[in-house]
Amino acid sequence: MRNRIYTLFAFITITACAVVLNGQTPGNVKPSLIAGDVVSVQPGKIVFTTKDGEMSATLSEQTEFKKIPPDNRKMSAAVPAALDDIEAGDKIVVSGFPADDKKSVPARTVYLMSKSELAAAKAKELEKWRTRGISGRVTAVDPATGQISIDVTSLGSTTKVVLTPKEQAKYLRYAPNSVAYSEALPSKFADVAAGDMLRAVGDRSADGASFAAEEILTGAFQTHAGTVKSVDIAKNEVVITELQSKKDVTVSLGSASMMKKFPEQMAQMLAARQSGGEQAGPGAPAAQGGQTPPRMGGGQGGQAPGRMNGGQGGPGGGARGGIDEMLDRFPNVTAADLKVGDMIAVSSSKSSTPDHITAIKLLAGVEPFVRMAQMSAAGGRSRGPGSQSLSIPGLDGGFDMP
Repeated sequence: MRNRIYTLFAFITITACAVVLNGQTPGNVKPSLIAGDVVSVQPGKIVFTTKDGEMSATLSEQTEFKKIPPDNRKMSAAVPAALDDIEAGDKIVVSGFPADDKKSVPARTVYLMSKSELAAAKAKELEKWRTRGISGRVTAVDPATGQISIDVTSLGSTTKVVLTPKEQAKYLRYAPNSVAYSEALPSKFADVAAGDMLRAVGDRSADGASFAAEEILTGAFQTHAGTVKSVDIAKNEVVITELQSKKDVTVSLGSASMMKKFPEQMAQMLAARQSGGEQAGPGAPAAQGGQTPPRMGGGQGGQAPGRMNGGQGGPGGGARGGIDEMLDRFPNVTAADLKVGDMIAVSSSKSSTPDHITAIKLLAGVEPFVRMAQMSAAGGRSRGPGSQSLSIPGLDGGFDMP
């Protein structure tokens, strides 16, 4: 998923750059801009696949070649290129007038974004978020000081951190119904609000209590948990009866970036670990001697810029890094796999239509977490299963974002 998001970002950006240049072409008739992936480079033509199928860009002595650097995706940064720079797998946008059969296009200009350069830029971005990233839930915003307080949550603890934006800090905000880093929109300090999920890259103090941020990404999200009431495979929708409100909520699944199912024993172990060893249900491995079960999946690991975790070391920092990797390995599910009576949890953007949401991420097999929340509520330690006590790794709490 992360690779698809990243390459899509590059693809869209290079297309936009070509559009800018095309707008400068004199005359009322403008050439088409056709984007795709290079299949092969042959004498006199480039074969590439588009959303509508395979095409050939026929080349001439007048054809220009331009390369868009992956670290500066602006037309002003474009540099001259050559046909020899293009390889199979590269992204291109061809400017020209397609033939009537739409199978070929005499290329006026070929805009290139190199597959190898994209991979190198992606690796650099991953390393930045792995080593200098932090994430958590916003608890307070102070316009007077320009500081943002966040709770950074791991499976075992919560740490309070005060974030101070650096001069010229960059602000982004997740687009509606999206947690794709590539789709984030320009934002500002005034857009940040308590309850938001926040990711930032910058420098954390030695004691971990403060963070100087040079890039800040925020979003307003909500989690719904409930029992499946009906499934409409044709519409790719499910209706759940929400635990907290007892109301029906229609969940559209078409835009879901991840749909996974917790293996039963894993869910029981993680639910027990969250509670410090309480039984999450039959077969759950209670902690012995007051100790929590062993940490799963390791603490540090590179995650995509679109991931959000608590702690330090990944984009949100190490302690939750293993959750991302575990979720990737969990079984995928579709609407057809969901049955009436199943318990699921869904993340979505906050919206004005709470009875109809679009899933960003869906997790099935969450019954142990719900039982644990209900046990906590019965013991008087929370307001109920719909409150913050229902924390599902990879979905709520640290808000693991794809």
